[in-house]
Amino acid sequence: MSQYRQIIQQGLWQNNPGLVQLLGLCPLLATSSSLTNALGLGLATMLVLAATNAVISMVRHQVPNEIRIPVFVMIIAAVVTAIEQLMHAYTFELYQSLGIFIPLIVTNCVVIGRAEAFASKNSVLASTFDGLMMGLGFCLVLATLGAVREVLGQGTLFAGAELLFGDWAKVLKITVYQSDSHLLLAILPPGAFLVLGFVIAAKNAIEARRKAKQPAAASTVQRARVTQAGS
Repeated sequence: MSQYRQIIQQGLWQNNPGLVQLLGLCPLLATSSSLTNALGLGLATMLVLAATNAVISMVRHQVPNEIRIPVFVMIIAAVVTAIEQLMHAYTFELYQSLGIFIPLIVTNCVVIGRAEAFASKNSVLASTFDGLMMGLGFCLVLATLGAVREVLGQGTLFAGAELLFGDWAKVLKITVYQSDSHLLLAILPPGAFLVLGFVIAAKNAIEARRKAKQPAAASTVQRARVTQAGS
């Protein structure tokens, strides 16, 4: 259980692909102009990570070390193609909205990085779970960027949710505010960099505050032990 707890911490916080490793920034910044688009790409990436990690872990002992990277890329490409076809069949309008960024998941450094660093060295179950957590961490960063940028740039939240979840999801759209002049910068590429910078800064501030509290707690415990021993 300690291994899986560590995988959760690594994927969601300590080694988050979007906030710490800073991998896959091109699709992360390009498609996060709305929450729906961000969730669509994030969920697709999470499925790719979980599936490729599982397959690579299954075949890791049969693949010669000299050709492992080309084999990994072929596996990733096959999984991405399958998910792309599923999106083409069931979420066609979202597929059109995301465009080239769905097939470009093949070149996402997060996917090949986890295949090489984790899946090629661990069991199938652990590798699948690692893919899910890394994908979920990436998806959460995408969703955060998409939500903030959509609210600032369009004044709405979950606009176009029916593209991802079906016609019933039209009721999920929330109009946060109505204005004739929205913050256009938020939905442009420079706005994506600014919002991501603020999110990374917030994470670093939380980490710094947490580390600042640890020495104080350790010294308190040490003093209590010394006092007890002296008495």
